[in-house]
Amino acid sequence: MTPPGKEALDLFTSAERDRVAEGDEPFEAKSSREGGGPSDHPASVDPGGPEVWTVSEVNRTARRLLETGLPALWVAGEVANWTKARSGHRYFTLKDDRAQLRCVMWKRDAARLPVDPEEGMRVRAFGSLTLYEARGEYQLSVQTLEGEGQEGLWRLAFERLRARLEQEGHLDPSRRRPLPRLPGSVGVVTSPTGAALRDILSVIGRRAPWTRVVVRGARVQGEGAAEAIAQGIRVLGESGEVEVMIVGRGGGSIEDLWAFNEEPVARAIVSCPVPVISAVGHEVDVTISDLVADLRAPTPSAAGEAVVPDRIAILEQLEGIEPRLIRALRSQAGLRRIRLQEARSRMIRGIQRILEPRRAVLERRADRLTPAMRGVIVPSALRVEGTAARMGGAIRALVDRRRERLARLAGKVEALSPLSTLRRGYAVPLGPEGTVLRRARDFRHRPRFQLRVVDGRIQCETKDVEEEADT
Repeated sequence: MTPPGKEALDLFTSAERDRVAEGDEPFEAKSSREGGGPSDHPASVDPGGPEVWTVSEVNRTARRLLETGLPALWVAGEVANWTKARSGHRYFTLKDDRAQLRCVMWKRDAARLPVDPEEGMRVRAFGSLTLYEARGEYQLSVQTLEGEGQEGLWRLAFERLRARLEQEGHLDPSRRRPLPRLPGSVGVVTSPTGAALRDILSVIGRRAPWTRVVVRGARVQGEGAAEAIAQGIRVLGESGEVEVMIVGRGGGSIEDLWAFNEEPVARAIVSCPVPVISAVGHEVDVTISDLVADLRAPTPSAAGEAVVPDRIAILEQLEGIEPRLIRALRSQAGLRRIRLQEARSRMIRGIQRILEPRRAVLERRADRLTPAMRGVIVPSALRVEGTAARMGGAIRALVDRRRERLARLAGKVEALSPLSTLRRGYAVPLGPEGTVLRRARDFRHRPRFQLRVVDGRIQCETKDVEEEADT
């Protein structure tokens, strides 16, 4: 028998897919509302003949037998004709080398898939058998789909995203930024109620209690976790309040950690303006965020140790700095002193090398100039001496003439001086203010006055004033 082709394997008609995509209920929900077993109003039959079922009654009974007679089961096979409807439902066929089984996975279950499987991929599907009464075709209603082999669909999704990011250069080690040595503030994106946050805060508080920690709470697993983590990274990175960031959570299954393997988280880490430390799960857990982060920490506690220095180590370093600085300064001072001495010696030698030839030239020129200078200087000196002698005689004669003239003028001044008059026996009356009293009326209001004689002053009193008529 010829194996069925792709057309035979595709058991949905395009009209049925469109109806489901437009929001029609799954057919098992419709059929379950119609009741089970033969109709209460069977088709009319000949009273004497056999009982006759309608097609609907047959399909309804077969569906009930399938759903109640077989428990939910795992089915392994290859994926064929994988189709994603506009409504979010998935339609596909499981087949092996001898048979095929039509399958459907409703939107609520398909949302948990990390990635759509590839054509021909071997998978395991868990679900229940049912029958689509309208067409009389049975199918497997899949609740869980896993790839066979090592981690299956999870590994496939991981490798696809890793390859795309590597092609874009985001896994290149050269793009990783160094962490700040002494960060003043650290951002943390994780669950606000998880043990990972407590571990990070405990380690940072013990190692560097002065560090400010800014926490952005986010869901770390389940639907919407990747978008919440990416949003937290963007908010903290753009806030300008943190110098470095830790993104992570505690351990768990690959499904629990899957949010850190999704593209929104990876893109947010790549575009973050500050260095990012990825701390997801345990040491054996490797996620996409570990590959694109600037540093991968095996655990959240290890991230806390990597992001801040140990204060004890800092204190020990500070204690050792002073003696090292002293030694270094002494060493530098000694080296500079030696260099200065060497430079001084070199400078002196250089100056000597420059001056010696010039000194020799000057000495030779001086030797040549000395006889010539003597021939010029000696006659000049004789002339200067003769000139000086003549000038001395002229100056002495001038001084004598000026002295004689001064004596004649002094005699004239002496003759006109009041003291000369006083020496001839005259006296001059002076008022208290030193004015000369020339007339009798000058004494009326001055009961006391002085009489100036040639060799002193005499205090006098006015007893009476007699004025004489002017002649």
